Amino acid sequence: MGTVALAVTDGMLHFELSVAHEVFATAPAGVAAPWYGVTVCGPRAVRVGRFHLEPDHGLGRLPYADTVIVPGWADVDEDPPAELVDAVRAAHEAGARVASLCTGAFVLAAAGLLDGRRATTHWAHTRDLAARHPRVEVDPDVLYVDGGSVFTSAGKAAALDLCLHLVRLDHGSAVANTVARRLVVPPHRAGGQAQFVTAPVPVRDDHPLAELLPWAVERLDRPLTVEDLARRANMSSRHLGRHFRSVTGTTPLQWLLTQRIRRAQELLETTGDSVDAVAAAVGMGTATTLRRHFHRTVGVPPDTYRRTFRSARSGTR
Repeated sequence: MGTVALAVTDGMLHFELSVAHEVFATAPAGVAAPWYGVTVCGPRAVRVGRFHLEPDHGLGRLPYADTVIVPGWADVDEDPPAELVDAVRAAHEAGARVASLCTGAFVLAAAGLLDGRRATTHWAHTRDLAARHPRVEVDPDVLYVDGGSVFTSAGKAAALDLCLHLVRLDHGSAVANTVARRLVVPPHRAGGQAQFVTAPVPVRDDHPLAELLPWAVERLDRPLTVEDLARRANMSSRHLGRHFRSVTGTTPLQWLLTQRIRRAQELLETTGDSVDAVAAAVGMGTATTLRRHFHRTVGVPPDTYRRTFRSARSGTR
């Protein structure tokens, strides 16, 4: 456990930096074991979001830390600073475990630490990470990846999941749970980031499907087919498919399935209806069918999803 160094430079995201500092810099009440010593390392006074930050030490201090945390990197279209990349690589070579939060994975990838490894980042940037670093096995769904000495997390709240995981590795589940209670968050979330990614109905009102999509959403409890949608839109099924690709980026059937899953998520979060009742309400027919599609799409079964959100709600209200 020992020392935790937060590696910062211009363009870091302040949320992820704050999350790491909050977890590692404040010892939970009642924990007898020594807590982490936290230091902020950067090349100079840096800009983090709208704030200016004066680091405690230069980047040359990173190799002396036990754990190095690289917060989210704001401009993923630009290569991260070479001095940061070199310092993170040197820290790993010196034996530090290195963890990235959100798009901090781009820094680790540039340092070569993710080559041949499974890794993740915010779902909105997973394709870019895979394209720019083809030797990295990018997993777009998981909340975080434990690679032994190299760790990566998905976006925003998943940064907290990974930080709690590191505490769990160092101090055990009971202490990690204590930290989670202090932060008023679930100590562990099942599933992957797909369960938190929405696919909203387009907001423009001038596209060819402007009237059809809301109509379909209001009838998700019915066994709608492509032919039903085409008939309602007064166009051929082939023509409908082309419009769906243009407007939603997917097929009519896949769009319908996505809307049914989203509706099922809402019902699981807000009602006590049985899985059978939810399946009927979203047009899935049976609980077996819902469980199969839900698990494949969201990454966890409906019952697990409900428990996760119920636990979060009871702990935060």
